[in-house]
Amino acid sequence: MTHRPSGESAGDLADQLLRLTKRLNHAHRQSFAPVGVTPAQARLLRVTGHSPEPPRMADLAERLGVVPRQVTSLVDALEERSLVRRVPDTANRRVTRIELTEGGRKALQELRQARRSAAEDLLAPLTHDQRGELSTLLALLDSGGHGERQGCGTDGKPRT
Repeated sequence: MTHRPSGESAGDLADQLLRLTKRLNHAHRQSFAPVGVTPAQARLLRVTGHSPEPPRMADLAERLGVVPRQVTSLVDALEERSLVRRVPDTANRRVTRIELTEGGRKALQELRQARRSAAEDLLAPLTHDQRGELSTLLALLDSGGHGERQGCGTDGKPRT
């Protein structure tokens, strides 16, 4: 693997990020196989598991960025495997909410562990300090460049 110090163009950096993302996604897909879910089903399990209350189907569609019909298909498949169940909304009987079953919670835990393992494999060459630096840089990129880097102003220049 070739490392070019500071003269990298934005295109080169974007290519590196895309390659790393593909590696991580490939590792995740491989880890989904033993659990028996697709990446889309795994996302639905994660969104459902992180919701403060069982989400409505429409909420899931919005959070996943898909059409409601696709959520129905995902829920049907997960319900067949006893990983989620449809439950009536106590405030509005026309609304159906989706909650994880015990099997769904176990599957979600397995998926979390598989994601951590895949990330650990990808990050293995980095020292603890390098991981911290990477985390800071990724957080800055994730914020759209609006966050402040340690020791820098919002313009990215060192504070004086």
